[in-house]
Amino acid sequence: MAKSQIVFVLAAVLMAACSPTAAPPAPTAVPPSAAPLEPTAAVDNPPEAEIAGRPAWQTLALTNARTGETFTLADFAGKTVYIEPMATWCTNCRAQQNIVRDVRNQLGDAQHVYLSLSVETNITGSDLAAYAERENYGWTFAVATPDLLNALVAQFGRTITNPPSTPHFIIYPDGAFSGLESGRRHSAEELVAALTMAGA
Repeated sequence: MAKSQIVFVLAAVLMAACSPTAAPPAPTAVPPSAAPLEPTAAVDNPPEAEIAGRPAWQTLALTNARTGETFTLADFAGKTVYIEPMATWCTNCRAQQNIVRDVRNQLGDAQHVYLSLSVETNITGSDLAAYAERENYGWTFAVATPDLLNALVAQFGRTITNPPSTPHFIIYPDGAFSGLESGRRHSAEELVAALTMAGA
């Protein structure tokens, strides 16, 4: 190829490159690590009670067996909550709740809440209320929902579903909670001391 032809070809290539009609370069793919983050969906935001430091199981709905009113454990913020998982057929539960009745008579309801939580998820609220009336237990009774029971098992272990072992625990006024106590009945004096200390 003659020198003049080479110069002509080079000039033509340069003109094409500088032409405004030339196709723009293909966009470079953005690696995944550099891609902008998607905003978090609203459903992923924790419930208000969790933001305040309470676990999700304290926000699950329960129904008061006597009144039919719906409540959550988080509703008792500012009070000390004693929770006794139980069953109506359990004689150990009945003996422990007799002690709870004595404790309630001593401490009252101003700063303390007492909840008997039936782990018989198939019992009706009316049957549970009848049991509480028959035994003269004047505090709140509720049937654990399957969701709550699963959450409590995840938190405390399967012993919480074994009523004869008299499982019980305390939720403190700020939403923190004790470990699960089980294996023996606690005296009224022991429970009074534990509940008084929890609210201090």
